[in-house]
Amino acid sequence: MDRTGLADFLRRRRAALRPADVGLVSGPRRRTPGLRREEVAALTGMSVDYYVRLEQRRGPQPSEQMLAALARTLRLTAEERDHLYRLAGHNVPRRTPEDGHVAPALLRVLDRMADTPALILSSLSEVLVANRLAVSIFGDPATRTGLARSDVYRWFTDPTARSVYPAEDHDRQGRSLVAALRVAYGAAGPRSRAGELVRALLAGSGEFRGLWQRHEVARRFADHKTLVHPEVGDIEVDCQALFTEDQGQALLVLTPRPGSEAEEKIRLLAVLGQQDFAGTAR
Repeated sequence: MDRTGLADFLRRRRAALRPADVGLVSGPRRRTPGLRREEVAALTGMSVDYYVRLEQRRGPQPSEQMLAALARTLRLTAEERDHLYRLAGHNVPRRTPEDGHVAPALLRVLDRMADTPALILSSLSEVLVANRLAVSIFGDPATRTGLARSDVYRWFTDPTARSVYPAEDHDRQGRSLVAALRVAYGAAGPRSRAGELVRALLAGSGEFRGLWQRHEVARRFADHKTLVHPEVGDIEVDCQALFTEDQGQALLVLTPRPGSEAEEKIRLLAVLGQQDFAGTAR
């Protein structure tokens, strides 16, 4: 681990970002060039003390999961992300559609969507990044680990994962998730993370086995969805997906119709903020 190089790299990348680059509002009294240390820590999901120690060359070696989160917070390119891993003494992740690194350009689009739910998904239906409104509806993706990071895995193994959709939409949502997993599995092969996910679900869910045998292959996001929130009730939204060039990730934007009851409910969620009643699945 190159503590001096890592500290300098983090400081310079932090100073190069503006609050607007990560969806924050720049106040009139801001004197720090770029982001503040506490802002980087909060966006990354680490303690301020831990981040400060990294910049002061006295922190412990960050985990690969922490480095991936830092790369997203600092809006690093793939090359910069690889450099960060080397400085921290880790092997560089393989560059595949499954590696979870989000392109800075896609993150910048997400950062500008403060008034409607939006999230970035991997090819395995993992929520890589979500804005505040999306977290209020679907839950915090940072709390999920292992196979449970994937919505398709939780859909077939955790009954509570379906609570965000009305019962009449469960069949359509399940089929969509399996069809999208078919795309990822076909592209990555049986020895990939997609293959691991498929094997686990084939062994643990009869419902999944039945849908898998249909051989439906598609990346489908319904044009119109009804989401169920425990505090504000049903929220009807239209869906739009923006894919990366390699089709490995998608920015999903959920917008209510102007002047609708759903628009009022989303405004209410913005006021309520992130609370414990957030949902658990997309």
